[in-house]
Amino acid sequence: MNIAALFSGGKDSTFALYWAMKNGHDVKCLITLKAARADSYMFQVANIDVAKLSAPALGIPIIFEKTSGIKEKELDDLKRAIKKAKEKYKIEGVVAGALASNYQKDRVETVCEELGLKAFAPFWHTMQKEYLQNIVRERFEIIFTRVAALGFNQSWLGRRLDESAIRDLEMLNQKHGVHMGGEGGEFETLVLDGPIFKKRIRIVQAEKVWKVDEGELVIKKAELMEK
Repeated sequence: MNIAALFSGGKDSTFALYWAMKNGHDVKCLITLKAARADSYMFQVANIDVAKLSAPALGIPIIFEKTSGIKEKELDDLKRAIKKAKEKYKIEGVVAGALASNYQKDRVETVCEELGLKAFAPFWHTMQKEYLQNIVRERFEIIFTRVAALGFNQSWLGRRLDESAIRDLEMLNQKHGVHMGGEGGEFETLVLDGPIFKKRIRIVQAEKVWKVDEGELVIKKAELMEK
């Protein structure tokens, strides 16, 4: 099936894209929306512009659109972007990396239904520890770019997602109720490389910004490298 992937550059959208490719779907394009507000209910905000670099790294064209980021109104922007993908690339479905947010999953499904498209959320309600272990096992190189929950500190910014990080996430889950997949906004990630990448993303310049109890790795410059 010809499909588009809702894509932020983070672990979940990238792994959903990987699932689609492994299961025989032809991913025609990525769809990325840049929210004007930091409190968007639907879309990842941190370092979203790096998705423009992820697209050539993956060898997949991207539809990069802006959205107001205003709750519910941003769905009009999502629909516009998906409609553009349908018209330009003749897609028949959309895959998303939703893990536990009913709000996000329901709205993606509604937009797809209105456009006559099938919606896929392959890792919906999956067991989070095993899910993260699978991502690591498949050799994706992932770093934490934002943290915003009790128990996190500045050392997480730029940290690699590996078995050690998974153990620490499990401890934070048990101690503070942190969602191990970050689905409640506890953290955001960026994928730098993986088995479906044709080129690797290298961060050239970045700054850690910490405010009280949350922080972000602000990527100021990145480039593609040959593998």
